[in-house]
Amino acid sequence: MSTTESVARLGAWVAGLRWADVPGAARDRLGLVLLDSLGVTVVGARQPEQRALAAAWRPAAGPAPLVGGGGTTTVEAAAWLNATAMARLELDEGHKYAKGHPAAHGLPAVLALAADLGASGPETMAALLAAYEVAARFGRATTLRAGMHPHGSWGVAGAAAGCARLLGLSGEGVAAAIDAGAGLPVAGHFASALDGNPVRDAWLGASNVSGLAAARMAAAGVARNTGTPAVSLGDVLGRFDPAPLTDGLGARWDVELGYFKRHASCSFTHPAADAALLMRADGLALDAVEEVLVETHSLAGGLGRTSWDSRLAALFSTPFVVAAALVHGTVDPAVSADDQRDDPRVRALAAKVVLRVAPDLDARLPDERAARVTIRTASAPPGAVEVPNPVGDAAHHPMAEGDVLALLGRLLDADTVRTVHEVAAGLAASADVGPDLRRLAEI
Repeated sequence: MSTTESVARLGAWVAGLRWADVPGAARDRLGLVLLDSLGVTVVGARQPEQRALAAAWRPAAGPAPLVGGGGTTTVEAAAWLNATAMARLELDEGHKYAKGHPAAHGLPAVLALAADLGASGPETMAALLAAYEVAARFGRATTLRAGMHPHGSWGVAGAAAGCARLLGLSGEGVAAAIDAGAGLPVAGHFASALDGNPVRDAWLGASNVSGLAAARMAAAGVARNTGTPAVSLGDVLGRFDPAPLTDGLGARWDVELGYFKRHASCSFTHPAADAALLMRADGLALDAVEEVLVETHSLAGGLGRTSWDSRLAALFSTPFVVAAALVHGTVDPAVSADDQRDDPRVRALAAKVVLRVAPDLDARLPDERAARVTIRTASAPPGAVEVPNPVGDAAHHPMAEGDVLALLGRLLDADTVRTVHEVAAGLAASADVGPDLRRLAEI
């Protein structure tokens, strides 16, 4: 099946998607993704750098909430600022088979548009699911060139699909929106994240706003499905195989296969952090550590920098994350804040971390993103712990609602968590999601 035909089939599926027909497991998982996404957006919105961005933006008044941001604004401003807040601390949900973050690419745009339209709960949830499923399938279909970061590229198609579904477009119209969205990718380099450049967060803002633009183009009749993904995501940015766009469509729900993040850091660092926490719990004497060897897969092989000059750079440094886990017993946002990031104990321990790609772990991709941590001390034989996937992965210690609420409870006050939970849990039954979503602007 050609790219054009695959996008047409995907568009027809999105247009016909009805929330009542979605299996209960997929509905429940999307509700959990929504809860986590809204919660981590609030955490991100409260960071000084995000507050400064929102102030510099000077967002005009409008119907869409700045989640945790203290006001409402236009649909496009809300989509951009909420998306960057969601990704600010590397806490947003992800998907190992899509090789990125389907939710952050489109959920902020869909929620902002739903608040503007006064959409019903079932329509909003169907659009959110469409955004996630299409983005995840485009992630599976796209193999980016070496060195490229996934933010803002294949996920635009998901944002376009969700917004087009919310606008009530036909299958042909949704396909045109998806095609247009696939023609609006960002070509971002992974080095930006390693260097701590927040332009990486802006790529998600661009994805959401571009998805809105693509859906509006299709609604106006000025978009067409011409097979653009094969050229933009394929010839220009890497390789594109249209088969995953429709593989198991309506039978496999990618939203059920993602992961939640308990560490505020790049997901590639999580298995190593989990292993470090297990070793710390066994009574490891940090003063005696001579070397920490972290073996991992090739996707994480470039995260070995032992110096950092910003929060984002620290979140993409396996030595920082492992050292912070060993020193603090957590990798919450506080450990990468300005007043904690340069803790001399973390700096000293990070200098002892060596990162290597292990062929046996690499061979287990994509089903496992494993890490093996070996710590050598002066007083005992080397100890090693291997972790197949990070805690929170759907296939390895998956998180239920109570776990997500507990995670948010570490990062937010009880009243805020309660409000986020009420909005997320009640959205599907709402006759008009606008007032519900605007509650999130004042928390």
